[in-house]
Amino acid sequence: GTLDGSRRRELHTSRDLNTSAEKQRHFSLSDHCSLLIAAVRGHVTAQENLTCLYVDSNNLKEIPAEIGTLRCLERLTLSNNSLSSLPAEMGALQRLRSLHLANNSLTELPAPLCQLRSLTFLDVSDNKISLPEDVCLLRNLHTLWLGNNHLRSLPAAFGELVNLDWGYNYCSCNFEGNPLESPPPEVCSRGPEGIRDYFSSLCRIWRE
Repeated sequence: GTLDGSRRRELHTSRDLNTSAEKQRHFSLSDHCSLLIAAVRGHVTAQENLTCLYVDSNNLKEIPAEIGTLRCLERLTLSNNSLSSLPAEMGALQRLRSLHLANNSLTELPAPLCQLRSLTFLDVSDNKISLPEDVCLLRNLHTLWLGNNHLRSLPAAFGELVNLDWGYNYCSCNFEGNPLESPPPEVCSRGPEGIRDYFSSLCRIWRE
């Protein structure tokens, strides 16, 4: 099933919340934060087999901890909200493959999110984040959008994210709009191998 929280302005509880999960392909939630949270805590968490949840563009300021009960989620879209933090319970979403967090007010990537080893797509562009070392544990990432954040440096093991694609026609990792110093942008443009060589060189210099 798929729930969609960005397509309609009003939440019609009598019609929508009583629709069976088996028949329901799309679900529209309100643009009002309080109603949206109530729906997530009540109706959404009852759908244990839910695989996709879209609650983008809702001016949402918090995500209820109960979202961690949606263990079958594979795609979660929370872009274009007002989120400054995420609940640790999201670390329980071990089947999650695609996570969209662009255009929020996040200042960090919570450690539990770095345990989501099934993630292949992560978009945290247009926030205020820096990256923890543990982001390098997400070895299955194929796409990582980091543009327009506050990144001054990358974790030393960032080059281990070897599945990120720096192909000629498509770059799956975006650093634009960050004040990067270590490594500098020209090194980042070379992809994981260039980043790995950069930090290896630094280690040799430090040993000397």
